[in-house]
Amino acid sequence: MELEQTIVGRLQQVIDPETGVDVMRMRLIEDLHVGGETGRVRYRFRPSTPLCPLAVPLALSIRDAVARVPGVTEQRIEVVGYVGADELNALLKEE
Repeated sequence: MELEQTIVGRLQQVIDPETGVDVMRMRLIEDLHVGGETGRVRYRFRPSTPLCPLAVPLALSIRDAVARVPGVTEQRIEVVGYVGADELNALLKEE
C-alpha cells in the first residue's frame, strides 16, 4: 500500500500543460495495480481526448515519474482511447 501511495503522489506531480491540472485529478490514469512485494506496476493512460496533442510527451512524463519511484521494478503502461495508441504503446515499450 505504501508503494501505491508513493506512485500516486508522484503522478500527482505530473501536470497536463494545457489544463494545469495533474493527471490523477484529471482521471487520466486508470486501473492502477501495484504489486507491493514485487514492485510491478501496471496501469492505463487515457488522454483527455482521442486527438490529444500532448499525449506523447505526457505519456513519457508519466512513465518516467513512475520509473523514478524507489521500489518499482517493472511497469506496464497501456495507452487507450487515443488515435495513435498503437504507435505510442510501441514507443513506450522500446525505451
